[in-house]
Amino acid sequence: MRYRLTARHFNPSDGLKKYIDKQVRRLQKFYRGIIDCEVILYPEKLLQVAEIQLKIDSALLTAVEKSEDMFKSVDLAVEKIERQLKKHKERRQDHNGEKLGMLFSREEGETESEE
Repeated sequence: MRYRLTARHFNPSDGLKKYIDKQVRRLQKFYRGIIDCEVILYPEKLLQVAEIQLKIDSALLTAVEKSEDMFKSVDLAVEKIERQLKKHKERRQDHNGEKLGMLFSREEGETESEE
């Protein structure tokens, strides 16, 4: 997974950089097909904004969160991305397994009732 951190209009501390790196690496345990991750941090008036963009095998997931603290914004954005990854993974599994299985079982059920 490629990972980029962009901070606009401020210089992030080493502690913030390490914290973001740890949080982003944690996302890999939810989904293995992550190709690219970009974290963009910037202040907006009195709020701190964290934006995370994940490019996975078939989609681009984005989460933007604002709060008074940059660490909190990062946490909220990571939680949102986790939910999106879980949902995407479930959809893929449903599409590949259960929905196809349901179609086949319906066809078999229809042939049995017709006889």
